[in-house]
Amino acid sequence: MTAAQQATTNDTAAMLRDHFDLQRREYLAAPNPDYQQRKQDLLNLKAMVSENMEAIIEAISADYGNRSRHESQFAEIISVTDGINDSIKHLKKWMKVQKRHVDITMFPGGKNRVIPQPLGVVGMIVPWNFPVNLSFMPLAAAFAAGNRAMVKMSENSINLTRLLIELSPKYFPADKLRFFEETGGVGIEFSKIPFDLIVFTGSGRTGKAVMASAAQNLTPVVLELGGKSPAVIDPNYKLKKAVARILFVKQFNAGQICTNVDYVFVHESQREAFISLARAYVAKHCPDIEHVDYTSIIDDRSMKRIADTLADAQEKGATIVNLSGDQQPNFETRKFPLHLVLDTTEDMTIRNRETFGPLLMVMTYKDHQEVVDYVNSKDRPLALYPFTNDRKLSDMYIERVMSGGVTVNDALFHVAQHDMPFGGVGPSGMGHYHGREGFVTFSKMRPVYYQPGFTSMQFLRPPYGKFVTRVFDTLAKLKS
Repeated sequence: MTAAQQATTNDTAAMLRDHFDLQRREYLAAPNPDYQQRKQDLLNLKAMVSENMEAIIEAISADYGNRSRHESQFAEIISVTDGINDSIKHLKKWMKVQKRHVDITMFPGGKNRVIPQPLGVVGMIVPWNFPVNLSFMPLAAAFAAGNRAMVKMSENSINLTRLLIELSPKYFPADKLRFFEETGGVGIEFSKIPFDLIVFTGSGRTGKAVMASAAQNLTPVVLELGGKSPAVIDPNYKLKKAVARILFVKQFNAGQICTNVDYVFVHESQREAFISLARAYVAKHCPDIEHVDYTSIIDDRSMKRIADTLADAQEKGATIVNLSGDQQPNFETRKFPLHLVLDTTEDMTIRNRETFGPLLMVMTYKDHQEVVDYVNSKDRPLALYPFTNDRKLSDMYIERVMSGGVTVNDALFHVAQHDMPFGGVGPSGMGHYHGREGFVTFSKMRPVYYQPGFTSMQFLRPPYGKFVTRVFDTLAKLKS
């Protein structure tokens, strides 16, 4: 690193630390906002999105090159405002002090309470694929819990980031919320700040680096990563319905979704029918990849990665089906057609790396155990999608294949449920947010024991004589 680069890094670190210190001071001055303040923060957060919807949608599309307006409206605006409304609806209940059981044989007259309190200042590192959803949903949880927040946006979300930096002061003081653009090493220095919690959404490789930096301050982390999430179609389930539901989520945002179906298991007897139905779906719903409803790949590097993954599979013997007919990838508009990739082998990139794009690997199976064994031989996925009307079969997959979350007979939609936690497991992530679990994640659920004026413990102090021995012997018998 040159002297100039080091100076820039030092300036960036100092700027971030100064802002953290500002938020920390304000937190310490008023560490526990009341219900009215938290509700107002949530209302302001919602207003920031809803009052600037068109500008936000346009900024996201500019960052992508082209992002379907309807997909942005659904995933970034409607989902976020609905989630904030749900938090407001339940906030008073979440904030209540909880009564907990006391063992009266051990602590007669005592009281146990769990008091939700804000952690303090939280940091969020946000990816580009759903930049509003993946910043404002954790912000809703953070503000519901009474925290302050610093948010580092992606370098691929430059137009949106600058818009949010401009808008934020109209709704929040800088000591409550501030957005940061990815310039001058902000990302590296951001994770070094001694936040009270860091929420990171992105790749496993970067997640490890964030976790390593956070460990230097013993800062807890919530990691929302990715992985290869499988779907499996029961041959007794209506295949046309399964194909339509899987292809819908696969074309949504051009497949650039961490919880998307990465590969699908189709019974060997239905392989050709699956291909035929997939062709028909795309011909009807995505006939022209240059249409504004079909989202662009985020950048040139990602286009190359997807193209290289497809070329690698083809060179090593995979069967490639371009569902868009003769339409080819357009590197100028960054539009990539939906493809099926069949007959894959373990030495292919597509078997070992999340596609994060409009490529769907199709694998065939004979029996359910094959599916279980294959998925369990890989990293635990962020999601699992069994398609079946057989409750025992879906329960078997849920029991025997661990994943972050599950949607039965569709894909993605468990993520949109406000009263359920969202999060990964193992290599696909750790920690949860959304709904009540988000409130808990961003709170210190503080246990408090209240000792009464009289306590029997005064008779149990050393030196321990026969009386104490009899008491302890009696308690041991009662508890055994």
